[in-house]
Amino acid sequence: MGDEAGKPNAILSSSSTSDQTLRALKPLRCIVKLGGAAITCKDELESINEENLRSVCAQLRQAMTPCKSSSPAKNLGMDWSRRLGNPPVSTIDEFRNKQALDLDNNFIIVHGAGSFGHFQASRSGVHKGGLNLPLVKAGFVATRISVTSLNLEIVRGLAREGIPSVGISPFACGWSTCQKNIASADASQIIKALKAGFVPILHGDAVLDHLQDCTILSGDVIIRHLAQLLMPEYVVFLTDVLGVYDRPPTDPNAMLLREIEVAEDGSWSIVKPNLPHAKGAALPQLTIQMH
Repeated sequence: MGDEAGKPNAILSSSSTSDQTLRALKPLRCIVKLGGAAITCKDELESINEENLRSVCAQLRQAMTPCKSSSPAKNLGMDWSRRLGNPPVSTIDEFRNKQALDLDNNFIIVHGAGSFGHFQASRSGVHKGGLNLPLVKAGFVATRISVTSLNLEIVRGLAREGIPSVGISPFACGWSTCQKNIASADASQIIKALKAGFVPILHGDAVLDHLQDCTILSGDVIIRHLAQLLMPEYVVFLTDVLGVYDRPPTDPNAMLLREIEVAEDGSWSIVKPNLPHAKGAALPQLTIQMH
């Protein structure tokens, strides 16, 4: 979803993750943000960019494959559903003989909405609150139907690559805001999923707000909060452009910032900003940002 929910307060409610639970968690390797524009067709309502999604899922599978693997193992898909017009796909018998998945999958993935959810949220004014209004209440429901349907398709795509993915919705986990800032963010289900060997897949969501009834909690705010809480080694952004620019990439004068230096106190500066920039990218590119 968009950036309507502002900076998090990093406040954990009484139901949120305890320090003891965090200490018991294996250090998180990476949080990955899938940009909505990279995995959906922005100009087509609720349309997935199938080519990009397949590419992203394959890249993530490769990133999770240990370097010590001498030869690439066959990907055993975990989506055993029957899709319309296709026979059921099942690798059950092949899984029976496996003792381990041979994946370093200590990852969290958060995706944007792209062409999902934005239409429903903006037309109904969910981000402005007011659940007493039938339009806002209906829009809240419609927005969640849209973003959770995208979440399911991303989970499916990752599962087909043999990545043990589970969708986790902030609303269903009790995440809420106060004046659009995070007020409660229970990460216990995320941590339980990680400890059980799953890859949690989160998304921007419509959530309840303590003062205005409801709002939109963006994927970027979710990532910021999880990065502060779990301190991953990396936060990686997969986008439809080449990296970070000094202005919107659609601006013909936009300059690609090839190097950004981040200090220990969180301040940052641009290094060598006057390099020529490249435009356009057919497939998602990787950009790494410190938390």
